[in-house]
Amino acid sequence: MWRRVASLSSSVSSSFLAQTASRLNTWESLTTGIAQQAKGVIAPKEKTPFITFVLGGPGSGKGTQCIKIVETFGFAHLSAGDLLRREIASKSADGAMILNTIKEGKIVPSQVTVKLIQKEMELSYNHKFLIDGFPRTEENRVSFERIIGVEPNVVLFFDCPEEEMVKRVLNRNEGRVDDNLETIKKRLTVFQALSLPVINYYSEKGKLYTIKAIGTEDEIFEQVRPIFAAFEAIPLNTRWNWNISALVVVIDMSQRENSRKNNIIVLQQL
Repeated sequence: MWRRVASLSSSVSSSFLAQTASRLNTWESLTTGIAQQAKGVIAPKEKTPFITFVLGGPGSGKGTQCIKIVETFGFAHLSAGDLLRREIASKSADGAMILNTIKEGKIVPSQVTVKLIQKEMELSYNHKFLIDGFPRTEENRVSFERIIGVEPNVVLFFDCPEEEMVKRVLNRNEGRVDDNLETIKKRLTVFQALSLPVINYYSEKGKLYTIKAIGTEDEIFEQVRPIFAAFEAIPLNTRWNWNISALVVVIDMSQRENSRKNNIIVLQQL
């Protein structure tokens, strides 16, 4: 909608035009800077992230659903498992330690995983993150909130029967060192023993959404979609909202013959 803000006589129009030109130059510089920020030219550490934790045992299908969430709602997907495997592939000292820990079916030290996640967040121009497979323990949770300095906005828990998870992992044949029956059972035992306190904690805080992870990928996603659709519909103070009202100055010369004054009409978009 456009509305008339001012009408000036020709006697003051020159002065007004000079002032307006100066203000428009300032406005142009401001909006150009903001537009650059909106495109991501802003330090990631200055952003307030919208964080979703994605929890579930191995083979619960959380990775597949993360892909759908990314495609539908524009999140950045940070898989704790992928970050750990990348570190293993780097042949670093941390990578060797991580590999041995995983082979034993144990949990990687919290600070190691959190720092890998933090690094990825700081490098990203996105502010919406799906953190997949983390935190799995209370120590993980406390370390994340201490090091990163924020709590998650949403926590998804993909609840899947153990026999179904074992079948899925054995059938996916991705060549991972931890995709064998013995290690899978160790991982499931560790997950069930250590993750319940985390799940209960976020349930008590009203942030937990339990997804029944049985059915087709699309059927499961139909449980997930409304959760994020609801957040998308509500303006949140954790999101960037570069909703800039443009100021436009128009000099109306077309009515000069029909008017004794040259109207200068300032239009402002509402």
